[in-house]
Amino acid sequence: MYQVIATDLDGTLLNSDHQLDPFTVATLNRLDARGLPFIIATGRHYCDVAGIRDVLGIRPYLITSNGARVHAPDDTLIHARNLPEPVIQRLVAPDVTGEHGRVIVSLFSDDAWFIDRDAPELLAFHQDSGFTYRVTDLRAHDGVGVAKALYIGDPADLAHISRSLEEEFGDALYITYSLPDCLEVMTAGVSKGRALRVVLERLGMAASGCVAFGDNMNDIDLLETAGHPFMMNNANPDLIARLPAVPRIGNNFEAGVAHHLRKLFALSDA
Repeated sequence: MYQVIATDLDGTLLNSDHQLDPFTVATLNRLDARGLPFIIATGRHYCDVAGIRDVLGIRPYLITSNGARVHAPDDTLIHARNLPEPVIQRLVAPDVTGEHGRVIVSLFSDDAWFIDRDAPELLAFHQDSGFTYRVTDLRAHDGVGVAKALYIGDPADLAHISRSLEEEFGDALYITYSLPDCLEVMTAGVSKGRALRVVLERLGMAASGCVAFGDNMNDIDLLETAGHPFMMNNANPDLIARLPAVPRIGNNFEAGVAHHLRKLFALSDA
């Protein structure tokens, strides 16, 4: 019945400190020993998630940048979708991001995280991986190989950016939230759910056998694609309203995913 497990990271598999707790690590390793395939599906950068994977101690498929990149367990890139190069300059333009300068702007390429200012407070999200950014003039970026643009700021400022991009680009972009203060932009056709289908096809498995966990708006397509979706109790209220039929489980800060997996697969706590 349950053949493969897909999970988001922040607010889902990771605890409140954005780290893996020992109970979660032990649970996933026990299921991995049974031969169950795992898929991590996140908005984070591939290099960041590879570091978290090393702490986890198993070799899952990695869906990163909300589906713009998919890597196999041996780190082979098997799927990639970039933002159109001419679009990048508009995504970082002051009239889009806000002349006030309150919003932190980032671009994710294959091997780097470029940011428009020093923001050491963000590094707390990357304790397990040690992944870090490069401060750069984003307006000088050539636009080549960019998987995702990320805006971090007050929700009111982000809502303005989202509206502006929707008005200018329409369906040419996929715009979503990973947290209320994190707005993420990818090219059209990118999502965690579509990337999940890429992995399932490679595995020769049906979506009906997939268990999936998520907590935020960028998880909608992931949860709608999987045959057995579950939502965290700490999920974004907008996600709860959008997918009211998806069962809710424990909280991320109480290892909710690990506890639920032990129930689904009848693992003892011993």
